[in-house]
Amino acid sequence: MEKLNEFLGSVSSFLWGIPLLVLIVGTGIYLTIRVGFLQVRLLPTALRLVFSKKHDKTAEGDITQFQALTTALAATVGTGNIVGVATAVVLGGPGAVFWMWFSAFFGMATKYSEAILAVRFRVKDAKGQMAGGPMYYLEHGLKQKWLAVLFAVFGAIAAFGIGNGTQSNSVAGVVKSTFGLDTWITGAVLTIFTALVILGGIKSIGNVTAVFVPIMALFYLLAGLIVMVMNITAIPDAFATIFKMAFSGEAAAGGAIGAAIRYGIARGVFSNEAGLGSAPIAAAAAKTDLPGRQALVSMTQVFLDTFLICSITGITIVMSGMYKDTSLAANELTSASFGHFLGDFGPYVVAIGLIFFASSTIFGWAYYGEKCFQYLFKNPSLLIIYRIAFVIMVFIGSVVSLDLIWTFSDITNALMAIPNLIGLLGLSGVIVYETKRISDKLKEEKEAAKAAKSN
Repeated sequence: MEKLNEFLGSVSSFLWGIPLLVLIVGTGIYLTIRVGFLQVRLLPTALRLVFSKKHDKTAEGDITQFQALTTALAATVGTGNIVGVATAVVLGGPGAVFWMWFSAFFGMATKYSEAILAVRFRVKDAKGQMAGGPMYYLEHGLKQKWLAVLFAVFGAIAAFGIGNGTQSNSVAGVVKSTFGLDTWITGAVLTIFTALVILGGIKSIGNVTAVFVPIMALFYLLAGLIVMVMNITAIPDAFATIFKMAFSGEAAAGGAIGAAIRYGIARGVFSNEAGLGSAPIAAAAAKTDLPGRQALVSMTQVFLDTFLICSITGITIVMSGMYKDTSLAANELTSASFGHFLGDFGPYVVAIGLIFFASSTIFGWAYYGEKCFQYLFKNPSLLIIYRIAFVIMVFIGSVVSLDLIWTFSDITNALMAIPNLIGLLGLSGVIVYETKRISDKLKEEKEAAKAAKSN
């Protein structure tokens, strides 16, 4: 088992090496240019769409645009926002935070593009529900079914690991260390809660995440803002340190600037999932008149995940200076940093945040996994088998060590990203066309509103 874990670790390190990271960021840069830096031009519009109460009830889809966003955010905002950021700082130094922002900026264009294709090439399944994502735009758009099958296989498997067992294990571990509750008790409660949510399908998941996600995000953001307000004079120095270390390589593993770049980009991608192809599966279920409208909403996932939540973690760590303590492991660094400012209450903030984040990830990835499974096995009656197996895995993950599964999940995530990125590059012309459609539509709506106001 030890040799197998070592072998899989080597495969994971190879797959998540420089070539894949260059492909992910390079795709984001290419798409950014093709859509005319849309993540800058239309970010205010995208944020307005997120919180708009106006919904086209006649549009096809299963859930609202906001529910599609929160479902995707539920899966995206997880342990990566707390432990992942700390890992980047430990291995790459404070400069890694800058490179997380760098990859997220271009990742917004990638996430936008994924959602456009997901809605454009979505289909109705046997139950009349929407099904979409990389497997559908790879088959129907790129006309490469073999790539679609590969993505679906890796996605269905990855859901059990990175989106399930590793998350429940994190929840059970933090509950035991913080509150002293046995892992099997946490596992049982989490398993029951998961079953109640996911057995109802996407509408049930959407209803829960629409409430769950805003609460968990606001709780963590509020705690971080309290830290910053209380120590506002330290913020300029923290930003100065981040920007300086991003290009100097100081305080990075081995003192090399490459470490800051590599770990910053890698952890950023793990956190916001731009390019992996997971989030567009939720986007495909949204009620929307144009693919571009939902794509703008989906684009805000990266902004909210990395530029807000991850920044709270990263800046708090840098302000505290606790990253200089080499005795602290990555999973201890965030707690120690919040504790530095908030005393005994600090670790509780991180623990509660991690419980919420990891639990929500399970709900989102349950939907991703079952849609991949549904693509491979068209028989709807088999879906209940996948859901039951997924629920069982929640409990197993809570009570056993999952180092092997975590490594294997890293591998399947990388293998998901490769066909998805091929699809984005190959269908970039469709993305440009749909971008023009939504741009023209928004301009038309703006002029109509202006005319109505003048009358």
